Amino acid sequence: MKTKRRNFIKSSAALFSMSLLPSSLWSSQNRRLRTAHIGVGGMGAADLNDIASHKSVDVIALCDVDSNALQKASELFPKAKIYKDYREMFNELSDSIDAVIVSTPDHTHAPASIMAMNLNKAVYCQKPLTHHVSEARAMRKLANEKNLITQMGIQVHSFYDYKLATLLIQSGIIGRVSRVRAWSPKNWGYDGPKPEGQDKAPENLDWNLWLGTSAKRPYKDKLYHPGNWRKIVDYGCGTLGDMGVHIFDTPYNALELDVPLTIKNNCRKPNEFGFPEKNQVTYQFPGTKYTTDKLEWIWQDGSGAPKKHKDLRLPNNDKLPLQGAMFIGEKGRLLLPHFMELPKHIVNGKYVDLDISKFEESGQITDKPVRDYGGESYLHYHQFVDACLGKDKCSAPFSYSARLTETILLGVIAGRFPGKTLHWDNTSAKFQEEEANEFLDSPYRDF
Repeated sequence: MKTKRRNFIKSSAALFSMSLLPSSLWSSQNRRLRTAHIGVGGMGAADLNDIASHKSVDVIALCDVDSNALQKASELFPKAKIYKDYREMFNELSDSIDAVIVSTPDHTHAPASIMAMNLNKAVYCQKPLTHHVSEARAMRKLANEKNLITQMGIQVHSFYDYKLATLLIQSGIIGRVSRVRAWSPKNWGYDGPKPEGQDKAPENLDWNLWLGTSAKRPYKDKLYHPGNWRKIVDYGCGTLGDMGVHIFDTPYNALELDVPLTIKNNCRKPNEFGFPEKNQVTYQFPGTKYTTDKLEWIWQDGSGAPKKHKDLRLPNNDKLPLQGAMFIGEKGRLLLPHFMELPKHIVNGKYVDLDISKFEESGQITDKPVRDYGGESYLHYHQFVDACLGKDKCSAPFSYSARLTETILLGVIAGRFPGKTLHWDNTSAKFQEEEANEFLDSPYRDF
């Protein structure tokens, strides 16, 4: 971990060194959960509304670098104190906050979350958990050491179809899995030239705070804020970091995978500014009890994804879902569309009806499919709130989601070395290829 990042983590802990109860203790004492929200525009607004829809939540504070987003959120929660700098919010309200929801661009996830965790706050952080592998490792370690309640914002993790697919795979419906193919035709990449010049930041945006710990860069209108930062190397994680986290989640969880052994990304050469618009990432994982001795995982994104392959051929010449994953096993295949569609069992080129009665009889499935997003979107958030109140357990804690994020980020790093197989050492958290290790981290700017 680079010096500035290490100092940031240490200083954030020292800055708030007052005696605090760990979340595992206060959760059973408080009947209500007092929340602070960092980032309340876009996805942050959705996170805010779903967290606040829980009857035991009191929204205490709202924080955003964009005053327009802050004003809209404040109109809905007028009793909440408002801030544009999360550091000031923690300084003033640390004793009044039980849980922190981080819904910022990717590069701010770790700095804000680590500061909250050093205050012993429960943290719900949007996906991908971090912008760098080193941050994912640090957040996982901190959550474990402090016994904190944590959840990554992969809300479809709690949807019916994904829970069912996990049960089906683990029941052995297609035998041991040898390969997973996953895809999204979305394009959170940028193959154009690096922009020149600069524009004046709008009055509603504090550009310095938006940049946060990332390197200083001139503002360009409509390029970074509010929507296109996912395409830019310094702030987002590309399509793999956006949609890949959702689509990887169920196969990764169902097969009980850890981080991969090797990673190769076939994409265009890096331009040091934007992510490639098309990626094909091939991972090799060590085997688990649900897989063959080794598991191959192939991800494709961008226009035209996925390419035709016999693994993806559907009965009746059906079209593939726009996004999804295919498990290839010893006894058949399981297609998991993304999202709100039932998984499909395929054997010898034909669909086979799913029999889920044993899961219902055993109580492993107690609900029914919901076919509108709002009907299930709150479940993942309410699970976090209930866990904080001692009534439930989180299904995507940092102990899990940091490993999933690390896997995603290794594929992103492989995009720096097109066509080259990188070898990952889980124990040392380093690549065998030394030139790739510089991308596991980046220095934090003082801001």
